[in-house]
Amino acid sequence: MSSIHAEALKARLSQADEVALLDVREHGQFGEGHLFFAASLPYSRFEIGLPSLAPNPAVELVLCDAGDGVAARAAKRAEALGYRRVRMLAGGTPAWRAAGYNLYAGVNVPSKTFGELVEHRRRTPHVTARELHAMLAAGENCIILDGRPLAEFRRMNIPGGICCPNGELALRVGDLVPDPQTKIIVTCAGRTRSIIGAQTLIDFGVANPVYALENGTQGWSLAGLELERHASRCHAASAGGDLDRLGKRARAFAGKHGVAFVGADEANAWCGERARTTYLLDVRTSEEFAFDAVGGFVHAPGGQLVQATDQWVGVRGARLVLVDAEGVRAPVIAAWLRQLGHEACVLEGGVQAAARLEWPRPGLPAPVPLPSIAPQELSLALQEGRARIIDVRPGMSFRHGHIPEARWSIRPRLEAVGRADDKSIVLVADEPMLAALAAVDLAEAGHRDIRALAGGQEAWRASGLPVAESADDPTDADMIDFLFFTSKRHEGSAEAARQYLAWEVGLVDQLDAQERAAFRIAGA
Repeated sequence: MSSIHAEALKARLSQADEVALLDVREHGQFGEGHLFFAASLPYSRFEIGLPSLAPNPAVELVLCDAGDGVAARAAKRAEALGYRRVRMLAGGTPAWRAAGYNLYAGVNVPSKTFGELVEHRRRTPHVTARELHAMLAAGENCIILDGRPLAEFRRMNIPGGICCPNGELALRVGDLVPDPQTKIIVTCAGRTRSIIGAQTLIDFGVANPVYALENGTQGWSLAGLELERHASRCHAASAGGDLDRLGKRARAFAGKHGVAFVGADEANAWCGERARTTYLLDVRTSEEFAFDAVGGFVHAPGGQLVQATDQWVGVRGARLVLVDAEGVRAPVIAAWLRQLGHEACVLEGGVQAAARLEWPRPGLPAPVPLPSIAPQELSLALQEGRARIIDVRPGMSFRHGHIPEARWSIRPRLEAVGRADDKSIVLVADEPMLAALAAVDLAEAGHRDIRALAGGQEAWRASGLPVAESADDPTDADMIDFLFFTSKRHEGSAEAARQYLAWEVGLVDQLDAQERAAFRIAGA
């Protein structure tokens, strides 16, 4: 493994050939400040996420940390998985900032920045919360479409709104809004999905007046208006209308942005190329994907794929092959991804064409099985002083309930557990794989008897054994897996909501020329 200095990495990110830039710090650290083009892959789950974020082991892989050596540990794991072109950002994020380059707070920064740029460039029409409230009070002919997934919609929504995630809008708007005189207001929790959803409908050529709700549900709350909670109104399971006509419109929409349509055989051949990375992404609903998923394709709901592209795509310059069932959703999403700067194309013939072939599937590492210990057996071992418990669940989960004798830790900081001794180390985890990964580091530190609590914390609680809560253990400073920056904006904190919205709007002003040039936003 080798290092790359900040200045060289900055130049490398402008080159056309592929590079994967992965930040291996934990979620909270990443959200406090990271490189614009970095995708987050915390070391605590590094081997789990690497094959999906960077599916081609031949890619150049650059790992970034806080200058604390975690990237070197991650590089060792990557090399064990077959990645041979691994480098580390010398000095990590402190060195990047010292070189005069910006670090960005928050998550999904490229997509959020893109939304703001789209609004500036396209002058997307919008209404304020007060204006929408007045329209509703006056009984105007209008409809509110919420571009978020149903789980988010259920938490809180604009009263009367209907859930229709952005990736579904072009396909389903005719069913939801048959009257071309009806005003359509697209909303989300903040800004990005409202803007992209509204602009999608405008660009798709719907006859209706279309607006984005400025600042979404947060703007509604800040205006002193009540949100609706636990609603379940959603688009129908199947789409009606003239799918052939919609498909032609979607194809024309995609063509304006240079989207290619590729045959299944050609796309399948791409997957075997070592010089390029190809992502296979199914943009349909979760229900459709569960019903007839094609092996090798990853579920990436279209609206969320635009909203949070870096959750699926870790390689700059890679090819993205999108698939749907009807030829409407994938072309529209591909058009947005092209404007985001990605080489996105559509699989001709959709899932039916894909199903004819075998596709490669990202492989997960096979963890060394950990011996388990039952809750009652662990309770006895604690009484007899034969065991120590390390809880590697999320810090907030630990605060809300843990075994009284447990100590919270996280994989990059397991060295704080202390020297190996004769006691068993018992790991408490929500996912067995996370316990197995933590055990790798503990074994390298000399611990010999490492076990996992069978059934995790829930099994302990179900056994009637004592559970403790702690409001400040781990401390905020120690809880590097939690992003406090965004946590309170949906919990009634007006100040947190204002700060978040100001952060979104302010992203554009932070861009340098290289970062701005990554986008290819179409003109009006």
